[in-house]
Amino acid sequence: MPAQSKPEDDIEDNSAPLIEHLAELRSRIIKSLLAFVLAMMVCFTVWNPIFNFLTKPLCDALMARGQECNLILIQLQEGFFVAIRIAMLGGFVLAFPVIATQMWRFVAPGLYRSEKGAFLPFLIASPGMFFLGAAFAFYIVTPLAFTFFLGFQQPGMLTGEVMTAVEGEENPLAQVGIAFQGSVNEYLSLTTRFIIAFGLCFQLPVLLTLMGKAGLVSASGLRAGRKWAVVGILALAAFVTPPDVITQIILFTVVYGLYEISIRLVERVERKRNEELRAEGILDEDEEL
Repeated sequence: MPAQSKPEDDIEDNSAPLIEHLAELRSRIIKSLLAFVLAMMVCFTVWNPIFNFLTKPLCDALMARGQECNLILIQLQEGFFVAIRIAMLGGFVLAFPVIATQMWRFVAPGLYRSEKGAFLPFLIASPGMFFLGAAFAFYIVTPLAFTFFLGFQQPGMLTGEVMTAVEGEENPLAQVGIAFQGSVNEYLSLTTRFIIAFGLCFQLPVLLTLMGKAGLVSASGLRAGRKWAVVGILALAAFVTPPDVITQIILFTVVYGLYEISIRLVERVERKRNEELRAEGILDEDEEL
């Protein structure tokens, strides 16, 4: 009698006691941490070129005004901690493929084959959308924001001009000069906040499509919630971006466009699900789930 074939949608037959699962989880975490530490050490050796790359939007804005691109260290140890932060950020980016692979290898054995096929595209799309949002923030948003902030500078009045103004009683008040002298740590914090915030905002289509595939949201529900989405996106734009109307409008337009794209993607998921259910005879031809 031939052996029964394993169902195609069964969970892989590698069930293990709880202790073995915890041991495997510890092994995956250790491998991820080792990859992160090694990548962080590599990035620490080249933190200067990375920082020079991150300061390019600011330097371009300063050079457009005829100013030198200089940042200052307010505290003695500030430079060292900036190098550590850059190394941690770059280390996470370099080690992310290893970390994601370890997470997938731990979770995948507990999923059905159909669930693997459904979840894997989202796992691949998520970092891609994050880097797309980070690139959008770095090359478009930060130059606009820095140009806006640098517009509040003003040249000071020279000593001879002050004396002439006082003697002639034309302008008894000297014009105080306002010049940008940015802190290295503050600049890095502002830039990384922009990058991370926009990277997370670009996760919206991935998150909503995954929720739609799980049946947690529907295209009709997302359409009905458009007004609430507009309010939420406006609040997010006011919180993330500087008090620059142009930058806020750009962020709102992009994120709301991603929301509309998410509705189309959820519609596609629902249409595909209904076709599969009709093929299985669960739904009638004119019936939808």
